[in-house]
Amino acid sequence: MSRIGFIGLGVMGTPMAAHLAAAGHEVRGFDLNAGALAKLVAAGGRAAAAVPDAVSGAEVVITMLPDHPQVEQVVLAPGGVLDHAGRGTLLADMSTIRPETSIEVAKAGADKGIRVLDAPVSGGQAGAEQAALSIMAGGDAADFAAVKPVFDVLGTTVVHVGPHGAGQVVKAANQLVVGGIYGLVAEAIVLLEASGVDAGTGLDVLAGGLAGSRVLELKRTSMVAREFRPGFRIDLHHKDMGIALAAARQSGVALPMTGLVAQLVAAGRAMGYGSLDHSALLKVIEELSGRSPQEA
Repeated sequence: MSRIGFIGLGVMGTPMAAHLAAAGHEVRGFDLNAGALAKLVAAGGRAAAAVPDAVSGAEVVITMLPDHPQVEQVVLAPGGVLDHAGRGTLLADMSTIRPETSIEVAKAGADKGIRVLDAPVSGGQAGAEQAALSIMAGGDAADFAAVKPVFDVLGTTVVHVGPHGAGQVVKAANQLVVGGIYGLVAEAIVLLEASGVDAGTGLDVLAGGLAGSRVLELKRTSMVAREFRPGFRIDLHHKDMGIALAAARQSGVALPMTGLVAQLVAAGRAMGYGSLDHSALLKVIEELSGRSPQEA
């Protein structure tokens, strides 16, 4: 069993840290939200008073933060993770951030003898709660092998995808595909309903054929019912689409469909839907089609 410092106990981090504690690891978690700390303690973990308290003596440090500014502040800034982690500590940043930030963190860690992986996840809140995440890790293969037993507690698909930053690129690809599927499912619902066809029945058929997807499997019923309780907010998907577009520019490739999906996500945010689940792209398509969005 490992001593794990876990920083970032949001809707994803809290159940992830709880799973690690339940598996027998010694988990010391830190978050600015006192309620999140209380949940970790109730799950068998310990509450840390600050970042240094969470990191000191840890063999593995996991960060699960909203975006690259928070990662830079928690990890790179004076008094952060790299200032307090011991040599040989393994830092797994499971946030979804820019690949270049992950590479910067890895270089800074190496200067202090700290091993670093970028290991973003897919699966949303439900995947975190069910310990069924997909984890895509970038960094040294030996470091991945060392921490894989910890990752296996959190996910069902755990893969080393390449060097530092590769995990973030794979996550960007994941998000552009997921966003695109949501947009197309939304269009299918609008077309079916406008044509007088029961959307639920129509999507049941699609889910059993070549058009079937995890999105259709998990979300078709709630989308038809206009239930958009967030499992993954449009605000966060907007951030992720920006990462995908920036990665495309850096790689010198054209991703026209990604650009369109990014605009749909941005439109949803501009329409005031940022706090809703990303399946609320349906509301965007309805408005573009002149159909009054239906409320949950």
